[in-house]
Amino acid sequence: MTLDGIDVFVEVVDAQSFSRAARRLGMPTTTVSAKLARLEKQLGVTLLHRTTRKLSVTEAGRRYHAHCVRALKEMAVAEQALEQGSDLPTGRLRITATAELSQTLLAPIIKRYLDRYSQVSVELNVSNNVQDLIAEKIDLAVRIGDLADSSLIARRFLKMRVGLWASESYLAQHGTPVSLSDLGKHNLIGIAQRPREVPLIDRAGHTHLVTIGDHLQVDDLQTCKAFIEADLGIGPLPEFISATHWSNVRLRPVLPDLKTDEFTTYLVYPRQSFVPLKVRKFIETALEEA
Repeated sequence: MTLDGIDVFVEVVDAQSFSRAARRLGMPTTTVSAKLARLEKQLGVTLLHRTTRKLSVTEAGRRYHAHCVRALKEMAVAEQALEQGSDLPTGRLRITATAELSQTLLAPIIKRYLDRYSQVSVELNVSNNVQDLIAEKIDLAVRIGDLADSSLIARRFLKMRVGLWASESYLAQHGTPVSLSDLGKHNLIGIAQRPREVPLIDRAGHTHLVTIGDHLQVDDLQTCKAFIEADLGIGPLPEFISATHWSNVRLRPVLPDLKTDEFTTYLVYPRQSFVPLKVRKFIETALEEA
């Protein structure tokens, strides 16, 4: 009996591709191919048919795959059970988040996490698409908005709002708006493919529709921030982006009493018998920011 290579075999079957499996496993494609060849030689059967265009699983491979999946799940449960008595996580933590969250909110959290737990490595998948955590074998996602998938667990992370921001130099040159009517005298930056009328709520709870985006539109928040820093106008930013200082440009809130309704960021992970220690420790580290 051999255990070497069965995780690679399961990954290749699930990914339906040697190259995709290699990316998920963090190893060269040649290593994946070599491990599969060695496993087939040890078993004395052909598990996969390979051509330049297609990969298919043999009948023996399908039967073996079903047993391997169950075995790997049992091994994972056993390892996670052993982890409960340890305070030091190990292994690789795979996270996915949008570019905006990755470059701002997550960067200092990941640094603190790696400083504390030197035996863990982090792989961050930056994507604005919603990833299938189970299919992609991702440990944790950071997402904005409510969760619909019941196979996942969501922990509340941060509540935040969007407001209007401008650079100090822009305001020095063009003046600081003191009322909604003043915004008509300024260059307003909007987010493409989002409503041009942004509902902003004052402290009394009254909603004001502010039309932005006639002057300039961009398709993501990081670019919007870069354009605000370049003195191109006033634009909407979430608090977690506007509060970060990755450049020497100072941003100032415009009409700070007006902000969007509150929205929540969640830490999301697959539902399972034992939450891996590396995931639990990352959540603990992240919640220190909340």
